[in-house]
Amino acid sequence: MALASASTTTAAAAASSPSRLLNRISSLPPPPPASLPLAARPPRRCSYHRFAVRWEGRERARARALLGGFSGAGVSESDDDEEDALRGGGPREDEDVVELSAASAGPERWDVLGLGQAMVDFSGMVDDEFLERLGIEKGTRKVVNHEERGRVLRAMDGCSYKAAAGGSLSNSLVALARLGSSRSDSYPELRIAMAGSVGSDPLGSFYRAKLCRANVHFLSKPVKDGTTGTVIVLTTPDAQRTMLAYQGTSSTLSYDSDLANLVCKTNLLIVEGYLFELPHTIEAIKQACEDAHKNGALIAVTASDVSCIKRCYNDFWDIVGNYANILFANANEARAFCELPSTDSPMSAARYLSHSVPLVSVTDGVHGSYIGVKGEAIYIPPPPCTPVDTCGAGDAYASGILYGILRGASDLKGIGLLASRVAAIVVGQQGTRLRVQDADILAESFALHLDSLEFCSDV
Repeated sequence: MALASASTTTAAAAASSPSRLLNRISSLPPPPPASLPLAARPPRRCSYHRFAVRWEGRERARARALLGGFSGAGVSESDDDEEDALRGGGPREDEDVVELSAASAGPERWDVLGLGQAMVDFSGMVDDEFLERLGIEKGTRKVVNHEERGRVLRAMDGCSYKAAAGGSLSNSLVALARLGSSRSDSYPELRIAMAGSVGSDPLGSFYRAKLCRANVHFLSKPVKDGTTGTVIVLTTPDAQRTMLAYQGTSSTLSYDSDLANLVCKTNLLIVEGYLFELPHTIEAIKQACEDAHKNGALIAVTASDVSCIKRCYNDFWDIVGNYANILFANANEARAFCELPSTDSPMSAARYLSHSVPLVSVTDGVHGSYIGVKGEAIYIPPPPCTPVDTCGAGDAYASGILYGILRGASDLKGIGLLASRVAAIVVGQQGTRLRVQDADILAESFALHLDSLEFCSDV
């Protein structure tokens, strides 16, 4: 199904604007008020760059410095094109200077700018006994302090785990950049950028360098004497993941003149839901959305986490109800937005949310997903997949939706099927990032889909 009747877009047309679909979404009339009891709801204003931690000789000391003094064991596998072992000494201090200088020049407009938490992920496989021993509830996400983080990392001493420039938003942006720079893609390369907060510590330098190598430009300056946030991702054999987030002293977002200039030069602004739980960020988010809206950009919001929605419910609806053109959520998050019981279907949540947001994406794990538009929901069946690690599935799905939109597709079913394939590939591997070779295959198949699409019917 589609939002507009159209033939296949050319590469030039796709380069000149985000897409006909986005233009149609942004011009939709105000929806009728929803009947759900949404508390305090405002009126609408119409390269997965991992590194293998090697513990030999001098490299062990380098690793301990990056991890803040904690050690581990075991060599983890990385893709050939992504591997950046510590034997190279990690990113140099002058790399930050080069990146900031390049960022200030930048393109005339960015295709996508993401605002989100900049976190370094430590991902490892553990068993249920490990979680029980530490008193960690399986399948949850918890914000921890420095001492709690240290306790978990010490317990992981001797285990094999990976470090990555992580965070929910960066997962989506890296996948989108890889799809958008695919050798199989005849369209112009997508220009992807991110703004967030990292410290002036080794983890901050690591984060910036890794995103840069994945073709995602991290444009924020490091916070002097700040510490970069981290997330410990513990995956059990049943592919369930448990996350422990340490926000660090640099986890804040200030809307200064540099960020305002970037927002005014983007076609699509993505706001990560985890930002809402950081102190004093809601005003910065509002200002960014206001400027993006004034300059004709589309605005997407990721729900991120049920507990985050419940803690920041009014702030979420202030942004989603007033500014969002696209909303990404899983089934539980969508129900939390609508204050629906767990017995209600995600299709119902997608339908209701689409009365307030022009395009709503709701994922439901192995049961598939839904795209909600104008009170209707399109079902997207899941592709065959043997789950290995479910962490990053929703992030990957979001990248597929955004890629289809930015490439000028108007076939919502086709966009949803692409997104589900991206998610299935990520779920079927260890790690949260879409690999370059997989991105090439997906981009090529989607280009063939667009070429064969003669017309699309209206919803």
